Amino acid sequence: MNKMLVAVFNNENKAFEGLSALKDLHQKGDITVYATAVVNKDEKGKTYLDTAADEGPIGTATGLLTGSLIGLLGGPVGLAIGAVTGMTAGLIFDVSTDDINTTFVDEVSNALTKGKTAVIAEIDETWTVPVDTKLEALNAMVFRRLRDEVAEDQLARESEAIAADYRNLQEELKEAREEDKAAIKSAIAKLQDKAHATDELAKRKLNETRGQLDARVNTMKEQMKNAREKRKAKIEKRINEVIEEYMLRTEKLKQASKLVGQALGSKEGVKKSVSSEAV
Repeated sequence: MNKMLVAVFNNENKAFEGLSALKDLHQKGDITVYATAVVNKDEKGKTYLDTAADEGPIGTATGLLTGSLIGLLGGPVGLAIGAVTGMTAGLIFDVSTDDINTTFVDEVSNALTKGKTAVIAEIDETWTVPVDTKLEALNAMVFRRLRDEVAEDQLARESEAIAADYRNLQEELKEAREEDKAAIKSAIAKLQDKAHATDELAKRKLNETRGQLDARVNTMKEQMKNAREKRKAKIEKRINEVIEEYMLRTEKLKQASKLVGQALGSKEGVKKSVSSEAV
């Protein structure tokens, strides 16, 4: 399952040992690592990148989530961004919706006290024992957060509301007095603008989701080349889980676009130019 993992260590040396352990588990095929970063909180309580973030094979699609969490850990005073400047641009939507809830951030922030170092990684793992065994041996505090499809769920709810509002306004327009029709038509026009923006967002998320699928599957296929037979079966299981997750996410996005399409005067907002067929 796709997760954001944060391991907090007592010092920098242990953190880099932990990072090496994660990369070793990736090399062996026990887990799949997509993006990593090492974050340090100095004795003054300032959070900064210890090393440049590794966006991994998925690039910005995954690196954004790592960058989002780093930014949030920086707190309201702000982060000494340094090498992560490019990653954090345009993160407003991703920070607010991409699975980094306040409880998770609070737990990590409370553990990442002055003088400690954290390894942040986006991973796929079938079970937690390999990672926990390696990191807990280094006295790390390990936190995980599943990447729920919050953005897709939010778009689905907003699209349902837009479709309902549009139907109601159309009914009102039929029965309205002549002097009230202009106001109703104005409301419909504003709603159509909102529908258009929602539809464009659904299209963008659909393309991003496909890009993430391709990159994640390709990464795991590369792992399989050097893995033993037993681990190949585990990687294959992770690939199937990734594909199933992709299908669920795309169905939500297509349904959202179909709903707002009613307000846009089309049967479906997202066209079938982006194939839903899995790898």
